[in-house]
Amino acid sequence: MKTFPRRDLLKTGGSLLIGLTVGWKASGQASDYVAFATGPDQPDMKQLDTWLAIHADNTATIFIGFTELGQGCSTALLQIAAEELDLDMTQVKTERLETHRTPNQGGTVSSASVARGGPKIRAVAAEARQALLKMASTRLNAPAERLLVVKGVVSVAGDAKRSVTYGALVGGKPLHLPFTGTASVKSTRDYKLVGTNIQRRDIPDKANGKYVHMQHVRLAGMLHGRVVRPRGQGAYGAGARILTVDETSIKDIPGVQILRKGNFLGVVAPRQWDAVRAAQKLKVVWDTKPSLPGSAGIHDQMRAAKTMDTVVLETGNISVLDRARHVIRQTYKGPYQAHAPFGPNCAIADVKSNAAVVTCSTQNIYETRRKIGDVTGVPVENVTVRYYEGSGTYGHSCYDDAAQAAAILSRLAGKPVRVQFMRWDEIGWDNYGPAHLADIRASADENGKLVGYEYHGWQHNWSVTETSQQLAAGTAPAETPGTGAQGLNPTNLGSMYVIPNRKLVNHRVPGIHGYLKGSFLRSPLDLSFAFASEQTIDELAYLAGLDPYEFRIRNMKDERWLAVLSAVAKAANWKPRSAGWKPSGHGRGIALGTHFSSYAAAVAEIEVDRNMGKIVAKHMYGALDAGLAVNPGFIENQISGQLVQAASRMLKEEVKFNETGVTSLDWNSYPILRFEECPEVTPIVVQRLNEKYSGGGEEVLSPAAAAIANALFDATGVRLREYPLTPERVRAALKS
Repeated sequence: MKTFPRRDLLKTGGSLLIGLTVGWKASGQASDYVAFATGPDQPDMKQLDTWLAIHADNTATIFIGFTELGQGCSTALLQIAAEELDLDMTQVKTERLETHRTPNQGGTVSSASVARGGPKIRAVAAEARQALLKMASTRLNAPAERLLVVKGVVSVAGDAKRSVTYGALVGGKPLHLPFTGTASVKSTRDYKLVGTNIQRRDIPDKANGKYVHMQHVRLAGMLHGRVVRPRGQGAYGAGARILTVDETSIKDIPGVQILRKGNFLGVVAPRQWDAVRAAQKLKVVWDTKPSLPGSAGIHDQMRAAKTMDTVVLETGNISVLDRARHVIRQTYKGPYQAHAPFGPNCAIADVKSNAAVVTCSTQNIYETRRKIGDVTGVPVENVTVRYYEGSGTYGHSCYDDAAQAAAILSRLAGKPVRVQFMRWDEIGWDNYGPAHLADIRASADENGKLVGYEYHGWQHNWSVTETSQQLAAGTAPAETPGTGAQGLNPTNLGSMYVIPNRKLVNHRVPGIHGYLKGSFLRSPLDLSFAFASEQTIDELAYLAGLDPYEFRIRNMKDERWLAVLSAVAKAANWKPRSAGWKPSGHGRGIALGTHFSSYAAAVAEIEVDRNMGKIVAKHMYGALDAGLAVNPGFIENQISGQLVQAASRMLKEEVKFNETGVTSLDWNSYPILRFEECPEVTPIVVQRLNEKYSGGGEEVLSPAAAAIANALFDATGVRLREYPLTPERVRAALKS
């Protein structure tokens, strides 16, 4: 593995590298301008050259702070930059994320890589273009307003022979310009690249097997490591306490070292298979006292808990709800679900006494760096984190836990250590998407108009302390404050409809004791919200004698919600349910939903084997309005993936546990949708060039899940109030 510091970009022939604090040294070649951070640990966000470099060969490197998780953002952000710079896509590239060199833009979460990163990259590129045109104006002796730019070649309008390239203008000299964000950006009507389907940069290598994932990275002289833990976590606050370790149990495996810090236990060996065997064979007695209510008791425990209650939204007078013609009262339950990446998380750490280099997957290199500093004692400014894409993530999986484990083992071993989790580590010790309990009450009048809507939701917040840190340092478990996606989401709970009387109450459950570790899983909690909310809307439609699509149209005014609902209904060739409808085993469902700020709708077509209780998702349709779709093809890919994942999570996925720990540890005990079970998918992008981009990586999941639940009623005449919709639950509902 070879990496190049940013200073080496200059050695390829000269570039525009606008300095933060610039160190200069004379040489026989071009001056070597080195960009140092103004602070000890990260580039200065207010300097233009933190964001881009223009090279002598008339190409540009764009420094992006968001990680590529398979969503295509590393290409989409380059589209935005190339558009503003008037460069071709062949003239722009980016570099691997690394602390000290990459701008700190926060985490790649909540579909924010383009939504939050795009405006910054657009402003940076526009300001750089403005600076380059000012230089060209002087060079060509022409006013800037008479200059044209095509593929980085600046020429005078009407006199194409008077021209100069960006690369020639820079000549290897930095400009020392601050980034002000004041330059005018292009009008959308002038876009040539943004809004088009440009191929993702990472796909060719992924398709031909040449792409380097984190699991492929190796470091000379490294040891292979594995963590040793109980098979499946207990309650978050309980951790795992070692009673005894029998080191003689692996004396027959050569070269293995047993390494321990507190209750953190691991093994390292020169050969990976020896580390795997040693971790499995090492005899350890753990303190496994009961600390959980078990899967069947989790929702009762949540309801009985002393909660922190917040009225998230209240409009009108909810007391009129029960006086309407049609009233629904129901309780819904959602399970813990795992991230379960195809390849368990992996990291390589090389920790010295006062410095550390960690290569890993993450959604936030600077947050991971802080966590490495916490467990190693290395000052955070001396910790370097290098990013490699893992094999799927879908939220806060075990990437930080694996990185901390590698760092702890490297510190103990005095050598670089590569740690890859086993499948039972990954699923059994995941940061699960939290379980949810909902009480919902809603009503409609005799004309099919919604009157009132009340939603009470119970869930706990996300865990902060990684398992490796908790075991090694005895760090107390802690939760996040409970903002944003950790509570009720008004946008996904009735906001798409005109409801004069609405009340949403969040019941925050203390999640440190008696619950599993929780964190953000793709579209956090929104599957549970839509599962309850959109089934309730469907039930009111049925009571009002209206088709589910017609009922929704009747209760909506927002043109963007109407547009996605109409688009998905048209794509699915939606036919109103006939007056003489009878369940036939074939069903169609429709639903609306989102994560935060985009607009999404879905239709599901399913078949149900009434004897076996098995649901098969045959065809899923998803429509998404995410504002300006920088690359509609990428949005289609995201919609397609969400439709498949929604089917998997709605039909199969549930973390099971007993009183002492998690029992879902592999693909048999935590099943996911198999390739042969995947539905046909139809993605629809509702393009809005004049609206800001609002995210496309999570928003279709919740309506797709709810559409499957609604399709079950259409197919069988029964509803399930708890997911996943397993054959056992379907059979029980049919019998009742």
